[in-house]
Amino acid sequence: MASVDAVLAQGPPNHNLAVGLSALRSSVLHSGIPSTSDGTSDSRIYIWLTLLNATPLRTDAYLDLVRQGASPAYAKIRNDTFRTLTTDPLYRRRVTENSLTRVLNAIAWKLHDANEARVNGWMSPPTLGVPRSLADTGEWHSPASGGTSRHTRGSVTGTEGSEAGDAGAGGGVGYVQGMNVMAAPFMYVAKSEAEAFAAFERFITVECPAYVRGSMEGVHKGLALVDRLLELLDPQLSAHLLSKGMKAEIYGFASVLTMCACTPPLPEVLLLWDFLFAYGSHLNLLCIVAQLVMMRDQLLSSASPKPNFTPLRAKKVIEYTVDFARRVPDDLYREMLAHAK
Repeated sequence: MASVDAVLAQGPPNHNLAVGLSALRSSVLHSGIPSTSDGTSDSRIYIWLTLLNATPLRTDAYLDLVRQGASPAYAKIRNDTFRTLTTDPLYRRRVTENSLTRVLNAIAWKLHDANEARVNGWMSPPTLGVPRSLADTGEWHSPASGGTSRHTRGSVTGTEGSEAGDAGAGGGVGYVQGMNVMAAPFMYVAKSEAEAFAAFERFITVECPAYVRGSMEGVHKGLALVDRLLELLDPQLSAHLLSKGMKAEIYGFASVLTMCACTPPLPEVLLLWDFLFAYGSHLNLLCIVAQLVMMRDQLLSSASPKPNFTPLRAKKVIEYTVDFARRVPDDLYREMLAHAK
């Protein structure tokens, strides 16, 4: 398997972008993105932007949003930013609270302006359906697909709703509590605030808009799916947790909402996100199940089990997730794909 650097240096064969993307995704899975022990990398942010299919952003477009001043969600943002990854020295050394505040405030303005445009009929509502699959190397085929890949690209605590515009039935998205933690990995790997903004805006509006829309219905759907996936993949552990009243909505809210960014250490989060951006953020649900299975002996032996996901072990989680993905029936897998849209 070619390294990520080799794939990037060679470019898409015969200018075939789909084949090139497939090769990039496979190299991310098998070889990994080159990085130091603290997770810093010269190429990670650009690979993330590519996998997210984020279009280039002029720096002036970001600065224009910053110059708009405090957004309607500014007070809530300031109430969140100071407590973002407070115990992580790597993050605190690299990302300032002011920088995170500016990016989140710019995001809130962008979402607010988009909602205003929809409400006033200046633009059509976004299409938030599940994107079509890109043919890849044949990994993880659906049992009923006849060989077609199932994987697609497009693709904290509290349950407070949006404050950046109308996020009701109209489909608007806005700032919600927990977005500060979602943004943290982007801030850590990006070379500039504009890059972090471009990647994060694409992520929340395309990959998981239902996580930041209205009552965060996508997060609640994801929690219900975690319960169902655990029942499928480890019935004994599922029955034990449910018998103790331990449903995913009790222990898994932050892990679903933030794509496990709430679980230290941060370099492991970055490795997990490399995988999720390559093969789809919907796989985070299986990553949570994987972590439960990894601690199954401890949970089964406890009369009052409560999952503790710390520390995150990304490579082991990914191994379990790849195996689990093959075992999920098509109808349930489609629910995974659609739940955050």
